[in-house]
Amino acid sequence: MTVDNLKGITSFVRAVEEGSIAAGARRLGISAAAASQNIARLEQQLGTRLLTRTTRSLALTESGQLYYQRVQSVIEELAHAQLELSELAGEPQGKLRIASSSAFGRNVLAPLVAQFAILYPRLRVELVLADHYVDHIREDIDLSVRFSQQLEPGLVARRIARVPLRFCASPAYLAQHGTPRDPDELIHHQCLVVRLPFDGRLLGWAFLRQGLRFEAKLNPTLVCNDIDSLAGMAVAGAGIARIGAFAADRLIAEGRLIALFETTEINAAPVEIEPLDFYACYRDRQAATGKLRLLIDFLVEHIPAQWQA
Repeated sequence: MTVDNLKGITSFVRAVEEGSIAAGARRLGISAAAASQNIARLEQQLGTRLLTRTTRSLALTESGQLYYQRVQSVIEELAHAQLELSELAGEPQGKLRIASSSAFGRNVLAPLVAQFAILYPRLRVELVLADHYVDHIREDIDLSVRFSQQLEPGLVARRIARVPLRFCASPAYLAQHGTPRDPDELIHHQCLVVRLPFDGRLLGWAFLRQGLRFEAKLNPTLVCNDIDSLAGMAVAGAGIARIGAFAADRLIAEGRLIALFETTEINAAPVEIEPLDFYACYRDRQAATGKLRLLIDFLVEHIPAQWQA
């Protein structure tokens, strides 16, 4: 394989992954004209057209589809080998793109990623906060941090945190509407509920009783897709919200919210609030570069001790 061949194959693969030659070129750090020339030379060498180009779209020909299936894994293997060699030679370097659910990323992950970047200044670290289903290949994500409901088949997932959830409301709301003593009373209260951005479902409120999981019946009077915004609505007196400890505990300590069900019992059987697990996810074993393993180990070690899995 010549250098020109490799440039053409790489430009071709990235163009297909990104949906356009220009976007593929940006990912490679070259101009769109250079990427287009690389692909044209490759097509000339192969004696066949790989891509059908228009001003607005890019599509694979039948030959292009077959060729892409054959060479895509080769390019990924070469990139992986290059990273491994550079890491063996010394300090971790290069790109590391991390995606996280928004509230956990904002409240927990961002400070940890900052510490990690300071430790390894030759890395180019990018943190993307997003609550949709992240496509590791299409969005060029090395690691995604997801909670349980965001897990997808095919990803390698390592649990890094088990975060308590707090049911809480403002003192003003509880003074006006009363304090529920068990989950069955929630149906009679104004409930502030999260809608999952990636599938549109309302996130249920789960409890554990004698090891058995059950979901309380709710009266969802206000719905939002952002946890921090929901916490603000609870502080404003709009109702009862279920919020991760990373967003709720400071507000509870300040007296702006009051935690509920912390010592709840039903028929003398203790009721626990189901926690929320977070996972570090990557595509497959081949994607686990040295710097990625270093990041995961760092997160596991530096997650607050009370939340460590």
